[in-house]
Amino acid sequence: MKPSEYLHPDRKKLRIRPFKALQHFRNLIADKEDTAQVFHTIEALNGKSLLRGLEDFAATEKGAQRIAERIYLPPILDDHTALRKLPAGSVGVAYLEFMEREGLSAAGLVAEFDRFTKDTPQYDDLLQWYGYRLRDTHDLLHVLTGYGRDALGEVCVLGFSHGQAAGPGVIFVAYMGGREIKKLAPRGAPVMAAMREGKRHGKLAQRVVLEDIPALLAEPLDAARERLGILPATTYAEVHRVFRQAGQEPMEVLAAE
Repeated sequence: MKPSEYLHPDRKKLRIRPFKALQHFRNLIADKEDTAQVFHTIEALNGKSLLRGLEDFAATEKGAQRIAERIYLPPILDDHTALRKLPAGSVGVAYLEFMEREGLSAAGLVAEFDRFTKDTPQYDDLLQWYGYRLRDTHDLLHVLTGYGRDALGEVCVLGFSHGQAAGPGVIFVAYMGGREIKKLAPRGAPVMAAMREGKRHGKLAQRVVLEDIPALLAEPLDAARERLGILPATTYAEVHRVFRQAGQEPMEVLAAE
């Protein structure tokens, strides 16, 4: 498949819009519950990076297989009945427990994305499918990496995502988010180091987006982490320790809505 075949012919030219990104990030800071602003910010800075990621994805044996299968992940990830039948200690059971504890669903993330795209045309092309796959594996990355859903955990997962599939939009949000968290953190908390560790771990690990997700869900969590080369989130844990040493509960101070 040629790179030109990845894009719908009506899709607009992919370009970076830094001022648009900055405005959307300011909107996010003003209203942290408006998570659609994250999508806007990343999209404005991505340029051709998503396309380059797709080209790298398609050039691998696993990527070519995933493209041939063209599976849409949300129904699989939201099938709680099937996930409950998986062995104890599996990725799927850990994912189910995480999603239920946090009150999340794959469909909910899709709805947030749809709110972001409601005024923009969508194209049924391979680039759109690849973007959806990156989106739909986001919460799975939380489970595999051990990063929580607090604001720092989200920043670290974005760092990890950038290490897996480099994009200026993702690392911009991660970096700027880290700076905002640093304002709330006790002195000596290695907030930015935690974000950089996430990025480094993402680069060292196997790319999760390439995986056969149904098979991954059935795999023991510890074994999956070892096979994928996902290292422990030690600096993230250190930030939480510094918070608690200062008499603050990090999951409350850094609560992510």
